Order: sequence, then C-alpha cells, then structure tokens
Amino acid sequence: MGKILLKNGTIVNEVVIEENDILIENDLIVKIAKDITDANAEVIDVQGLHILPGVIDDQVHFREPGLTHKGTIATESRAALAGGITTYMEQPNTTPQTTTIEKLERKFQIAANSSFANYSFLFGGTNDNLEELKRLDKNACSGIKLFLGSSTGNMLVDDEKVIENIFSNTEMVISAHCEDETTIRENLAKYKSEFGDDIPMRYHPVIRSEEACYLSSSRAIALAKKTGARLHVFHLSTGKETDLFRNDIPLEEKKITAEVCIHHLWFSDEDYNEKGSFIKWNPAVKTANDRDLLWKALLDDRLDVIATDHAPHLLEEKNNVYTKAPSGGPLVQHALPAMLEKVAQGVISLEKVVQKMCHNPAILFQIKKRGYIREGYYADLVVANLNDAWTVTKDNIAYKCQWSPFNGVEFSSKVVHTFINGHLGYSNGKFSEVRNAKRLTYNRP
Repeated sequence: MGKILLKNGTIVNEVVIEENDILIENDLIVKIAKDITDANAEVIDVQGLHILPGVIDDQVHFREPGLTHKGTIATESRAALAGGITTYMEQPNTTPQTTTIEKLERKFQIAANSSFANYSFLFGGTNDNLEELKRLDKNACSGIKLFLGSSTGNMLVDDEKVIENIFSNTEMVISAHCEDETTIRENLAKYKSEFGDDIPMRYHPVIRSEEACYLSSSRAIALAKKTGARLHVFHLSTGKETDLFRNDIPLEEKKITAEVCIHHLWFSDEDYNEKGSFIKWNPAVKTANDRDLLWKALLDDRLDVIATDHAPHLLEEKNNVYTKAPSGGPLVQHALPAMLEKVAQGVISLEKVVQKMCHNPAILFQIKKRGYIREGYYADLVVANLNDAWTVTKDNIAYKCQWSPFNGVEFSSKVVHTFINGHLGYSNGKFSEVRNAKRLTYNRP
C-alpha cells in the first residue's frame, strides 16, 4: 500500500486534542508529529478536519448466514465504514446460530472473504452447549453472548443452573442481553387481550418494562459477583439500572461493565407516535427521564461503552402490526454522526465520545493495537468535518435494507474519510472496492 501522510489534522486521542501530522506505512501508524515530510508518501491535507481513532462497535447483527435478505457482512460492514466504524463484533443469533466452534469459524471464513471492516464474533451460549463453550479458546473471538431475555433469533437461556455454570467456566467477557422473560410474557398477554396483535407501539416500553430489565440485569450482576465472572451488560435502557454500576475504579479493573446504545441516548417514548416500529428495539426505548439518567451515567463513567446494536430488517417486515414487526434497526452509518451532533449541542465532549466509542471497547475486550492513535498501532482512522451539515435521505443510506430511524434528520458533522488498516476504504461518499479488513487479535494473558 505504500505510505500516506495526513497533514494538518486535529487529532482527538487519549483526552487530548492537538494538531499533528500522521504518517502511515502499509497498515500501521509509523509517526505522529508536527511538520512530517516524506517524499515517498501520498499527502492528504486534512486542514480544519478532526482525526479520530476508528470506532469499535461491540454489538452488531449483520444477519449472515441465513438472514441475508436483511443484510450481509459485506453490505453492513461497508455501511459501517461510511459511519467511521472500522471494527465490529457480530452477534450469534444468525441462521444457523453461532453456538458451535465449527459455526463460529464458518462466520470467520465468510468475513475473511467479504468484510470491509475489521471483524470478530461473539459465541452464543445456550441451555445445552456448555461443553462446547469450555472448548473455546479465549483468543478465538471477542467473547460469549447470552440472551437472558428472548429477542430476534430465540436464543433464550433460561436455565439458572446452566447460566451459573457458564459464568463459572469461562475467562472470556460474557456479554448479556438482560430482560426478564416471565415479566415480558405476562405484560404481552395483558395487552394482547386488550388489543389483539395490533397493540399500539407506545406500549412496547410498558411490555418490555423497566422491571423486566432491572430484574434480569440485577440478577446477572449478583451472579457475576458470586462466581467472579467477567460480565458486560449490553444495551442498558433504564435509569434504574445505572445504579448497579460503579465508576470509582478504572475500566481495566472493572469485572462488571455496561454498554449504552445510540437509540437509547437519542430517542424516547415520546417518539413512538411518529416513528412507530422504526424505533422498536429490545430492550425498548423508554422515557425521557430514563434517557437523561443514561446520559448522566455515561458521562460519569458508570456506563463504559457506546455501541449501536445495529440490526437491520426490511421495511415490509417493520411495517407489520406490533406482534409481527421485528425489533431492531440499522445504525452503523449514523452512530458517530449522531454522537457528534450531541457534541455540537454541548451534551458530551469530543474526547468523551472517543473514549466511549474507541478506547474503551479496545480496553474492555483486550483488543490488540486498535482503538487509539498511536505509533505502531493499526491505521484505523476517521477524518470528520464538524461543520458540514447533511441530511439523512434514502439516496445516501448505505444499508441493504435502505431505511434508517434517522431518515430526515440533519447532522452538522460528516465522516469525510475512513482508513482501515492504512487503506482509504471510504472517502467523500465513495467506497473502495478493496477489502483490507483483518480478524481481531487480543492481548489476553
């Protein structure tokens, strides 16, 4: 690939914002300094633009294999580059489910041939695959995923003895979807008796309630403390749950961590009347007060990571009645612009966005040489213009499903360039057809 020299950029990295040049050689950052010159390098002037580490998204559903009418590893990883996401961790609820080592490696093979962004996968725990899980090498993938509440793909793990055995038998990060199934089923039965299948969408956060979330997450945390497991709670959606997490020790020392997703930071239950099933996620988008408390916990470091839970469905699927409209929506292309919008609004600092979307996922999953702008690290970089307004329309959506919950929203910041392992994978609205992605490696003793 040769050399690329980024000149005159404003680098945001490790709680510092400063102007510096970056010299890339092949797939690595080789020098960061002022006034670098190199006669053999292709020079890209990024004066007035900000350079961030490539975003690491710890939770996506790219739908391959088996659900490729909704999205593929190729289409969705390409969309991710347009949103500055250079690394993703894909979830196991595909068809077939990623619940054996053989199926896990099959997904790695697919990604090796088709992914535009760096990749890893989570291995799905079930009620009956503990022995397979024990065989899994701790460096094989990002970690374990447990659905402690049912969602798309029906991978519910509800045997308490099995859950405790899984918690007791792995050194890997256990990422958990926490909703209490009994509570949800009782709530759903109540509203089905009143409305049938066409339940108004505004009742989604009542059915998948605060109580359902708190019961499950508090139980999982108690079990993690009992067993010493390394637990990461996915997509927190309630203010009440934020009190379960701590901020008095560094992330590196935490055994129990939490993620919050873009949609729970942006939308509230006031948006259901307008957005309907387009903001139907599991767990549900809840009240404006919940959203405010999630922001508070994110800013004071009780919540560690911002992710997407990118989960595309076709419009015709989402346009069904409540009980038949699947939960989830596409987000990888618009997550970073949404957070940069919150920077423009003064809600969060640019440094904190980089911490939660780039540095912390790398720390949490012990990813090797990514998540930071450092000499010797892979050149995964995002160049953003913080003063270039644009509106999300069908014409500029890169997802295979061709819709976004942000349709019609104007963002004031734009991703200009995305570098993936030193290769310019996305630039000014255009994608490179070169696949330069790598399988993640880890710093795990």
